Amino acid sequence: MSWLDHPRNVARLYSGLWLVGGLLVLADLIVHRHAETPFDGWFGFYGIYGFVACVAVVLPAKLLRPVVMRPEDYYDR
Repeated sequence: MSWLDHPRNVARLYSGLWLVGGLLVLADLIVHRHAETPFDGWFGFYGIYGFVACVAVVLPAKLLRPVVMRPEDYYDR
C-alpha cells in the first residue's frame, strides 16, 4: 500500500504544494530579477506564465487523446 493511498497524506501534499507556491510568489517581492523585457518584471509574471503554459499543454492533450487512444486489449491481440 502506497503512502499516497491515505487521504490525509494527499491533503498534506496538496497543502504543501500550495505553501511552496505561495512562498515562491512572495519571494518575487524580495528577489531582484534582471528583466529582459518590460513585462517579465511584473509581480507574479513567471507564476502566471507557468500556469498558462501548463494549461496550453493539457488542453490540446485532452483533444488528442481520442485520436491516439487504443483499445484496452490492443497488445493482447
